[in-house]
Amino acid sequence: MNNPSVYKRMTQAEREVADELKKLGIQWFYEHPVFVWDENKRPRVWAPDFYLVDFGIYVEVCGSEHFDYSYRKTIFQLNGYKVIFLHVYKSREYWIHHFHKYLRLFTGFMCLKMNSVSFEEQKKEIIIPRKIRNNCIY
Repeated sequence: MNNPSVYKRMTQAEREVADELKKLGIQWFYEHPVFVWDENKRPRVWAPDFYLVDFGIYVEVCGSEHFDYSYRKTIFQLNGYKVIFLHVYKSREYWIHHFHKYLRLFTGFMCLKMNSVSFEEQKKEIIIPRKIRNNCIY
């Protein structure tokens, strides 16, 4: 997770996402390979940008608005993988909001750092948190 050589291989957009994951205390592997069947039932090995260890989901960093990510999204869905596609070329606020929204949708994870209501106030509304670390509920 904090291997400096991994950061050297990343694009600027991937480093931004890695920094956000680190800030949230989320453990990850970089380019963890997955096995998929393509639309013609041929086996393939792909390497999404991040694998979120505690959640069993992947993050694909979309660094360009000129690349069509719909094929990759379709193949991942057909193979049963949960993948969050982050369009980092859009505003930072947008992609971070998108990331939190889909992380919450896929896992129930809720990061309280992003909300305007205080952490103490939000804890009152939580019935049975699984684990609290870095102001995030797992």
